[in-house]
Amino acid sequence: MAGHTITRAQLTEAVYQEVGLSRNESAELVESVIAEISDALERGEMVKISSFGSFAVRQKGQRIGRNPKTGQEVPISPRRVLVFRASHALKHQINNGLNQRPASRGASRARIRAGAAKAAPA
Repeated sequence: MAGHTITRAQLTEAVYQEVGLSRNESAELVESVIAEISDALERGEMVKISSFGSFAVRQKGQRIGRNPKTGQEVPISPRRVLVFRASHALKHQINNGLNQRPASRGASRARIRAGAAKAAPA
């Protein structure tokens, strides 16, 4: 595993470089997309992004769990959990490495990864 984390700032920079919007407009676009996805999930809607995957909220019922240290039974309350299912295209891309990407998409992703490498502690 790579160990790098992509941040909002790096996504914004990639939009700025790739699309040509100003940095402020790029930041607003990234925030708008994230907000729309979050709002849809909060409403319980499924979010599908073609060739990437789908996000959904699942309702989990109450159940009995165990404290691993003591073995004591503990009730686990019902809750909603976020699940992500990767598309076949994304799985294929991940399993076949980075070499088969189109040049323009690979170039912007390389800039994102380079930004992540700079941000990572040495």
